[in-house]
Amino acid sequence: SKNDFCSGFLLWKNFSFDPSADEAIEKASDNRIATPQDSDSKPAVTKKRKQPTECFLSQPEEKQESTVKAKKRKKKKISDILEKSAPKPGVPADLQNLLSQHFGENRSVIEIEELKLSDSCFLPANDLTHSFSSYLKEICPKWAKLRKNHKEKKSVVMLVICSSALRSLELIKSMTAFKGDCRVLKLFAKHIKIKEQMSMLEKGVFHIGVGTPGRVKALVEQDGLCLNATKYMVLDWNWRDQKLRRMMDIPEIKKETIDLLEMSIIKLCREGSVKLGLF
Repeated sequence: SKNDFCSGFLLWKNFSFDPSADEAIEKASDNRIATPQDSDSKPAVTKKRKQPTECFLSQPEEKQESTVKAKKRKKKKISDILEKSAPKPGVPADLQNLLSQHFGENRSVIEIEELKLSDSCFLPANDLTHSFSSYLKEICPKWAKLRKNHKEKKSVVMLVICSSALRSLELIKSMTAFKGDCRVLKLFAKHIKIKEQMSMLEKGVFHIGVGTPGRVKALVEQDGLCLNATKYMVLDWNWRDQKLRRMMDIPEIKKETIDLLEMSIIKLCREGSVKLGLF
């Protein structure tokens, strides 16, 4: 009938041309397409950021490890050289070069010339075949006469300079065959006050002084020890401690020894009244 036809036509028209339904379908399809793209893009960005940071952090760690290894290797090489190298006896040129290097940094040309030690200032050096007593007998054959003639207080005929109090005691024991009945004074700081040493020098006559450069220097500065009567100064040059260091390898001992030499010994050596020996 006509009424049924008209109602059916209206229903078909409303269903096929509903704009809201079409918009909903389009939005749903857009969301479905967009979500996988966003999920794919996020991990790609994070991967690109991780790669440079990992490379940047790993490089300095490798450099630090390599520098530490290089330092360790250098230390081992130094100790290996000292342990394996054949001992070379000290010669006057060693001390001469040491003094020129030390004074050359902050002294004028004229001052450096005045602080130079010529070969005539030195006694024969130890060739590593001597005991301490035999070396002293070689460099001082007229010791008995010098010992008898020495009667001045606050002075010694021979000064022996070494790196420590323990080494001083060892040298005092090893010079028994040489010293005879002469008096030996310990000139180091361990267990002995400087006032005690000054009073002993003032009251009695001593022939040999054995000690460290720091204490000898302090006694000279305080007028407790006079070097005008001194004829010989022996440096314990070749002996090495447990760390394979000679006395001039220890910075503090090296500085104090050079200061003592500069204070008055170099001048006395240049004048010819004192001779230097390297044991």
